[in-house]
Amino acid sequence: MGTSNLTRLSEFILLGLSSRSEDQRPLFALFLIIYLVTLMGNLLIILAIHSDPRLQNPMYFFLSILSFADICYTTVIVPKMLVNFLSEKKTISYAECLAQMYFFLVFGNIDSYLLAAMAIDRCVAICNPFHYVTVMNRRCCVLLLAFPITFSYLHSLLHVLLVNRLTFCTSNVIHHFFCDVNPVLKLSCSSTFVNEIVAMTEGLASVMAPFVCIIISYLRILIAVLKIPSAAGKHKAFSTCSSHLTVVILFYGSISYVYLQPLSSYTVKDRIATINYTVLTSVLNPFIYSLRNKDMKRGLQKLINKIKSQMGRFSTTTNKICGP
Repeated sequence: MGTSNLTRLSEFILLGLSSRSEDQRPLFALFLIIYLVTLMGNLLIILAIHSDPRLQNPMYFFLSILSFADICYTTVIVPKMLVNFLSEKKTISYAECLAQMYFFLVFGNIDSYLLAAMAIDRCVAICNPFHYVTVMNRRCCVLLLAFPITFSYLHSLLHVLLVNRLTFCTSNVIHHFFCDVNPVLKLSCSSTFVNEIVAMTEGLASVMAPFVCIIISYLRILIAVLKIPSAAGKHKAFSTCSSHLTVVILFYGSISYVYLQPLSSYTVKDRIATINYTVLTSVLNPFIYSLRNKDMKRGLQKLINKIKSQMGRFSTTTNKICGP
């Protein structure tokens, strides 16, 4: 691409997970299955929550929003991956690259703040159960949702605008499967000092703020649970948090590995780690929350039975209309 300025750059090349031609079709099949399972699993979670009156509480409200965010999160990345697996020219236009980077940051941040909101919800439910309904009211839930959405859009815009000011003069090949910030910064021949400072200050704060909130919430939960006299009571309290805690460890563990290191040390291992929080966490969330939650299991079973019943009625009606 020579000494083209980013504003004149027409496209990037996404190197992907593998450059070997024999790997492309197996990877396409694998990620297509993962993507379809992600869509179906999270959509079922949303439908189950909104169709079951017993699941109409803040915990499941945040879970339904998290499932929607996960669908958007993977949709920002995986469809382009699938196209590139079957394409000889693994290109992405300049505008599409910045758009992908922007929405990846948006939904990634929304995910982390929703996990914090869910931790606050569990903390209130266990530490202050008699005032749970009054504390976690509709206004509180709306505020816990509005802040992360607003902040995520502004945070993402800042980082994309900072990338937009860079100049590229060596290569347009992104050593990644999507337009993440760090791999794009590595292509710049102009100074990325401002980008790195903002990433290590504002960026780190945006990641650590919800994480610290989660840690404080779980410390309060732990103190409250240890005061419960019966072992059964302790087990019941911990069981309501186990699904959420599993997702938090998966999400923040991989993010910390990828981003809490210098830009110069970004390697192929980080591409593999990125799959964990961009793809695998989203596909595992429905299983984690449904398999370890009796109310969610009941809601899903009720939804499946309702779908089967409606399909049976549709089939019967069709046979009557199209019959001899």
